Amino acid sequence: MNVHAPALAKTHHFDEPTSVFAGEVLEDLSQHPKRLSPKYFYDAAGSELFEQITLLPEYYPTRTELSILRDRGNAISAILPEGAALVEFGAGATTKVRLLLNQCAFGAYVPVDISGDFLKAQADALRKDFPDLAVYPVAADFTAPFALPEAIAAMPKVGFFPGSTLGNFEPHEACAFLRSAQEILGPGALMVIGVDLEKDERVLYHAYNDSAGVTARFNLNVLHRINRELGGNFDISAFTHRAIYNRDRHRIEMHLISRKTQTVRVLGHSFSFRAGESIHTESSYKYSLERFVALARGSGWTPRESWTDEAKMFSVHALVASD
Repeated sequence: MNVHAPALAKTHHFDEPTSVFAGEVLEDLSQHPKRLSPKYFYDAAGSELFEQITLLPEYYPTRTELSILRDRGNAISAILPEGAALVEFGAGATTKVRLLLNQCAFGAYVPVDISGDFLKAQADALRKDFPDLAVYPVAADFTAPFALPEAIAAMPKVGFFPGSTLGNFEPHEACAFLRSAQEILGPGALMVIGVDLEKDERVLYHAYNDSAGVTARFNLNVLHRINRELGGNFDISAFTHRAIYNRDRHRIEMHLISRKTQTVRVLGHSFSFRAGESIHTESSYKYSLERFVALARGSGWTPRESWTDEAKMFSVHALVASD
C-alpha cells in the first residue's frame, strides 16, 4: 500500500479502496511529470463512458476484436478444456465474454474488476442469461495478486484479458502482469488475450480523438472522480484532453493539459500547474505480432495460436503457461 494511505484512511474515514486511490493520487501528482493511473478511469461513470467509446465509428478495437472472437470462436473453443473456470481480468461489459460463454463449455466464470458496483450489475445480468453457469465476481485490482474463489480450486483455469488493456502497461509492467496472471491461474492454465497492432498513425489518432468528444469526457472524468471521492477542487474546464502517437515508443499517449497557471488542492496537498503542463493519464502500446510473442515468451507463457482480422488491425492470442 502507498505510505500515505493508512493515515488518509484514518483521518478521512476512507474505506480501503478509497485510501489506496487517495495515496496513489497524491503520489502521482507529486511526480515530475505528473501522472494518474488509467485504472482509476473506471468508476461507474467512467465505465459507462468507455462503453460509449466502444461504439464510436473511429474506435476500431472493440468491434474488430468482437469480429475475431465471433469468426474464430470454434477454433478458440477447440483448444480450451471443457468445464474450465474462465477468469476475466478487468471485466467490464459482458459483450465479449458472452461470445466465449456461448461457444465454450465453461464450469464457472470469475469476473475480476476494481469497480465493484459495475461488476455486480454485470454479474447479475449474466446469471439471468446463463442460469447453469456459476458466477463468482471478485472485486479487486487485477494488476496485483488476488485470491481466486475456493469453489473453482479443482477446475482447470482459463484467463481472459480482452480489449488490448495489456497495451496500457509499460512493457516491463506487461511482463509483470503476465507473470502474476500465471501465478494466479496456476500450472497448466491457458490465457486468451487481445492485443492491438501497429497501424497507420492517422487511424490511431482519430480513435483517441473522436469527433463526438466522448474520449475527452472519459479522460476528464478522472478529475471529476478525484473531486467526488477525495474532495479535490479541480476546475475541470481548466484542463483539456490531448492524445498523441509517440512513434519511437509505439504508443498512444493520453494527457490532460492545464489551460492556465493554477493550483489544485487534494486532501490538504497543493499541486501547482503551469499553463500547458500535462498530467499523463494513459499509454496504449501497439505491438507487432513478433514483439508480442517475444513478450509472452519472456513472461512465462508459450504462444499456441493467434488470430487477426483480415486487415491485421487487431489480434487475439491463446497462450499456455510454460512449465
